[in-house]
Amino acid sequence: MTDTWKISLPCTREEADRLSEDSLFDGSTDSMPTIVTREANPETPDDWVIEIYSDAEPNAAFLEETAKLSASAKAVNVHPVVEKLDDEDWVTLSQQGLEPLRAGRFYVHTSNSAPMKDSNVTNICIDAGQAFGTGHHETTKGCLESLDRLKRLGQSYSNIIDVGTGTGLLAFAARHLWPTSRIIASDIDPVAVQVSAENAEVNNIAIGRSHRAIQLQTSNGLDHPALRDRAPYDLIIANILAGPLIALAPQLAAAATSGTVLVLAGLLETQRAEVLHAYIRVGFRPRHSRMENQWPCLTLVKAKEYGPAKTHRILRSPLASDYFGEC
Repeated sequence: MTDTWKISLPCTREEADRLSEDSLFDGSTDSMPTIVTREANPETPDDWVIEIYSDAEPNAAFLEETAKLSASAKAVNVHPVVEKLDDEDWVTLSQQGLEPLRAGRFYVHTSNSAPMKDSNVTNICIDAGQAFGTGHHETTKGCLESLDRLKRLGQSYSNIIDVGTGTGLLAFAARHLWPTSRIIASDIDPVAVQVSAENAEVNNIAIGRSHRAIQLQTSNGLDHPALRDRAPYDLIIANILAGPLIALAPQLAAAATSGTVLVLAGLLETQRAEVLHAYIRVGFRPRHSRMENQWPCLTLVKAKEYGPAKTHRILRSPLASDYFGEC
C-alpha cells in the first residue's frame, strides 16, 4: 500500500473557505495532494484546521507552500505538522468525527455511514472533500432546514440558483424538493465545480443542460453570462461568507424579481445586521431566520414594490420587526 502523509495547520474559517488547489503545490511534489478542512471546535467557530494528504513525503518546498495557506498561523509562528499515517485509508481518517446530519427531510452522510431506511427521508451522500468542506456544518444544516420549510409551506420554484455551491449539496436538495425546476449551481473554484459533478454522480443527480439536470458553472459571483442569462430567479441560495455576501448583494438583487426568495448563510450572528442592511438596501425584506449555534440562516424576499420613495421607510424599520409572514 502506498504511504500516506498528513500535514496539519490551524487556520481561520475564512482562510479555509477560500482555499483551492489552483497549482499551489506545482513543483513541490510529484503527486497532487488532497486538502480537507474542518472546524476545530464548535465553541470557537472561527478556528479551523487544514489537513493535507499526500502519497509523497513533503519536502521543504511543499511545507513552505503549505504555510502560505494560513496567514493566521504564520503570524503566530505556527508551522505545519507532518505525520506519516499507518496503512489505513486516509479518506476514512479524514471523515472521522463527521457524524451524519439530519436536517428536515434530509439525511446527509458520508460513504462510511449507512443511509437511513425511511421513505420519508431523503439521503444525500457527501464525502470529505477538498477545501470547500463536506456539507456537515451548521450553515448547511440551516439552509437545508430553511429549504425544507419552504417546501412544507407549499412554495414552488421554477428557476433556482445556488451561488457558491461548494459540494453541490444544496443544489441537490433543491432538486429533490422541486424536481421540475431549472437549477444552476456555481462556484468561483473550478475544483468545487468538478467535485460537485462527482457528488452528483454518486447521488444519481443528472448534470448538464437537459430537462431536470443541474447545470454547473465556474463563476465569480454572477459574472458568467450563463448565470446572468437565466435570470431572473425565483429562488436564490447563497451559503458563503459575510464579506462576499455583502459584496454580492447588488448582483443578487439584479438577478431577482418581485417575490424572489433568497436564502443566505455563512455569516455569524455578529454579522447578521450588516448583511441584512446590505440586502434591505437593494430591495429585500427579511421573512424568517433560524439559528444553528452561532450561525444564522436568513430567508428574505424581494419587495413587490421598491424604489427611492420606499427605501427610507425600509431602512428605518427595526430589523427584528420584519420577521413576520411566510415567503
